[in-house]
Amino acid sequence: MNPSTVETQLPTAVTARITDDMVSVDLSDGRSISVPLVWYPRLSHATVGERNNWRLIGGGRGIH
Repeated sequence: MNPSTVETQLPTAVTARITDDMVSVDLSDGRSISVPLVWYPRLSHATVGERNNWRLIGGGRGIH
């Protein structure tokens, strides 16, 4: 018997938004994920300009 394999592709980040209280990320599969900004203390203490200075890394696998 041959085991079948299923390849799964993990969604990647397409864009991110940071508001006064949330971090939201749109994914390549159409979903959006939002988390409270307070989960990221460095971001919650950053200026608006610093919060808007982000880029996708690793083909959308991370945000820097």
